[in-house]
Amino acid sequence: MRKLTAEERCGLLLEMSRRSRGTLDLEETLGRLLDSAGAVVEYDAAGVFALADDLYPVRARPEGKIAGVVRRGFLVRPVSEDAMLRSGAGIVGAAIASGETVAVPDVRLDPRYVVGREETLSEVAVPIRVDGRTIAALNMEFDRVAAFDERDVELLEFLAEAAALAIEKAMLHRHLLDREQLEAQLRIARDVQVGLLPRAAPRVEGYDVAAVCLPSLELGGDCYDFFPLAGGRLGFVIGDVAGKGVPAALTMATFRALLRARRETGPGLSGTMEAVSRLLRESSGPRSFVTAVFAALEPATGRLDYVGAGHPPGVVTRADGRTEELSNCGPVLGVFDEAAYVERSTTLHPGDQVMLYTDGLVEERNAAGEQFGIERVRAVLGATLSRPAAEVAEELVREVRGFCASPQLADDLTLVLLRRMPTA
Repeated sequence: MRKLTAEERCGLLLEMSRRSRGTLDLEETLGRLLDSAGAVVEYDAAGVFALADDLYPVRARPEGKIAGVVRRGFLVRPVSEDAMLRSGAGIVGAAIASGETVAVPDVRLDPRYVVGREETLSEVAVPIRVDGRTIAALNMEFDRVAAFDERDVELLEFLAEAAALAIEKAMLHRHLLDREQLEAQLRIARDVQVGLLPRAAPRVEGYDVAAVCLPSLELGGDCYDFFPLAGGRLGFVIGDVAGKGVPAALTMATFRALLRARRETGPGLSGTMEAVSRLLRESSGPRSFVTAVFAALEPATGRLDYVGAGHPPGVVTRADGRTEELSNCGPVLGVFDEAAYVERSTTLHPGDQVMLYTDGLVEERNAAGEQFGIERVRAVLGATLSRPAAEVAEELVREVRGFCASPQLADDLTLVLLRRMPTA
């Protein structure tokens, strides 16, 4: 059988280049490959198949599957995971798995054959490789036994080789567009999440209040909130959802809404947390949970009632510089069917302050892998006790940023500071 001449190879290469020019759309690029292949080898059905890993965004990849990107001559059907081949299955799967051309003169005699159309009697699958890695396969099916010869196979192999770079560029372009779309969606979700936070700390006579919520690069699940309670008390909460991304943000929004709706259905703060935990489990399932501290301040007396739910304990800094930790009074929210919480109390005297925070404050690490830690937090709180709450919050953030190994926070950092003003 006569091999392709250099002139013929050059002609095919120019034709493939001409057909693939001017597009980065993957389906269009592969369709043009089929046009070029059909111009030199007459087929009854054809397609280009690729590993789903290379086709789908990371969050939606059906692992170990091969999907048909473009098909001609097959029954029209949606490309769903159910319709995909397992990696290594069928003639196409064998070509992709081995990186070698698989030519079958009579599919009825080959146990690897997977029926794609009843009329097919012979089939050839040619791998498409880039830098030694098989990214797809060009597949042709024929309604006659031994409908192709060695020259046809050589033509298809050369076309696949010529098209490989254009196909890889189109795949990369698809992933880039998907990433840009995902990042845009995350920016919107982050803006919505930040928009749910209070616009400003509340004004409470005799107290100085501040709050900070710094999101990390990923969409996280931190939040804080302030709201009025019966008897002139100020309610406030800080929370952290396990996990990252949109699911965590949605769970946090649900938690915040449930707490606001149930904040005075009692009895007491513990009853509210028990109800919220139960409703959160029903709405979000046990795989997603929230840690939180829910507190209520009686401004006139400085009495601070609080309930913890698997959350880092708040820190009370007394006017003389001593620090104390609030008790952790119960399990995380949204996991257990019958979770019980214990309400505890402390008193803020003039000059005292309380800080609630999420673990992003203490778990940031430096280049040596060392955590910022609660002792550094205590030191900052003790050294800044006479300063306004907003300045204390800023100093804590500045210290953490100066300590950590990266300019980008590894986790959300959220804190709420409430200081009882000293008497004149």
